[in-house]
Amino acid sequence: MKLNEAMELLKEKGFKNTPKRYEMLEYIFKQNKYVTARDIQQALTEKYKGLSFDTIYRNLTTFLDVEVIEMTELDGEKRFRSKCSSTEHHHHHFICLDCGNTKSIKACPMENIPEDLQGYKVQNHKFEIYGLCPNCINEDSKI
Repeated sequence: MKLNEAMELLKEKGFKNTPKRYEMLEYIFKQNKYVTARDIQQALTEKYKGLSFDTIYRNLTTFLDVEVIEMTELDGEKRFRSKCSSTEHHHHHFICLDCGNTKSIKACPMENIPEDLQGYKVQNHKFEIYGLCPNCINEDSKI
């Protein structure tokens, strides 16, 4: 999904396209990683003095409800990233614990689980792998 598609979807769902909302989404969409509400606040604080966490979380909730972003929890903190295109294949993520960058994983572990869940109806699932990306491994080895 692209930023302009996300903004159009918000508009279709009855939400106003405000400059602040646009810039929050723009920041999220430019990152190749999950970001925190604090990251968003720090990125926009110079332009929007007094930007509160309430405002950020209210917008993040809207973005989640409209499904233009996705959320994960890492170290007890909610983190957000742009939602991948619905036409893109089903996938999961590797998340670097140092820099937060993500990499898509094409394989899905659910392919191996059906025999363990006979009689159950799976409606959704989430699978993430955490570790260090090659850049962070190389940085660690330089220390």
